[in-house]
Amino acid sequence: MQDPLALIIAVAQIAAALALFNGILTTMGQGKIAVAAIEAIARQPEASGSVTTTMFIGLAMAETSGIYGLLIAIILLFANPLIPIYLQSIVP
Repeated sequence: MQDPLALIIAVAQIAAALALFNGILTTMGQGKIAVAAIEAIARQPEASGSVTTTMFIGLAMAETSGIYGLLIAIILLFANPLIPIYLQSIVP
């Protein structure tokens, strides 16, 4: 029989890896945002101020998603809330 604590830690590590995979997708999304903004400025240089402002808002929102993924991974690896629950359930 497998140790339930080891299973909790293993699943938390897999979940942390998936949460960090969000960082790769965030980087690709930020690249698409920048490319679209550069193309828009190239087509209409007079609208560069509003395009740049909108681009920075989009980049900030995309970066927030990456930071949330990192935060979730850190919580799962170093402050897993399931471990104390499991330990309390085995103590009589």
